Amino acid sequence: MKSSSITQDVLKGIDKNKLPKHIAIIMDGNGRWAAKQGLPRTSGHKKGMDTVDRIVTESKNLGIKVLTLYAFSTENWRRPEKEVTFLMRLLKAYLILQRRKLIKNNIRLNVIGRINELPPFVQVELKKTLKLTEKNNSMILNLALNYGGRVEIIDAVRKILKDVTAAKKDINPEIAINSIDEDTFSNYLYTAGLPDPDLLIRTSGELRVSNFLLWQIAYSEIYVTDILWPDFKEEDLHLAVLNYQQRERRFGGVKSL
Repeated sequence: MKSSSITQDVLKGIDKNKLPKHIAIIMDGNGRWAAKQGLPRTSGHKKGMDTVDRIVTESKNLGIKVLTLYAFSTENWRRPEKEVTFLMRLLKAYLILQRRKLIKNNIRLNVIGRINELPPFVQVELKKTLKLTEKNNSMILNLALNYGGRVEIIDAVRKILKDVTAAKKDINPEIAINSIDEDTFSNYLYTAGLPDPDLLIRTSGELRVSNFLLWQIAYSEIYVTDILWPDFKEEDLHLAVLNYQQRERRFGGVKSL
């Protein structure tokens, strides 16, 4: 299907020299999309996975370097068992079906969250895809799985305490603690080595961050759309990027004269 003239105009308006390096997306609305269609929630998740495929491809085509998708939160385990099981199987299917495409498009898979708590059959496919794409360098697809922002911060603090305790024999622990700054702390997060998101997109119109990248989005530009995730198209991504480019990022400073 050919892109509309409006879509082409938006795409032409995007400055490739001012792209966000890192886009993070809260993919919300699968259940509501299914309800509107008179379908079970699982149909919404399946349709949403098609959107993931399109947006990953288009992000790479645009030149985005890191794309983080909020795929499964630590709170999502509270959903009905059948739905959780479906989501885990859908994730496994995605990893298997998209593996070849990720390799072809030179996209490296990265995962953040408490991965060891995922079902073994998911962990197996994750490890395979991580290994097969580890040398790819055109874009990083960063999946947040069994992820929670508060849990991430707790895990980072635990790692720091462990390292400080291990260093007691060689250094005064008070000195070690006082040496911790924002950069040090960032290196203990799941996202160590990745830039913070420049742009956070949330679909479905909800005005909350849902425990997502709480440390990292301190100065992210936030774009909320009423569009439900299964209906989110390439042109919607273009509009979000164009909107981002029209903002002035001051990082706590004042407007330039």
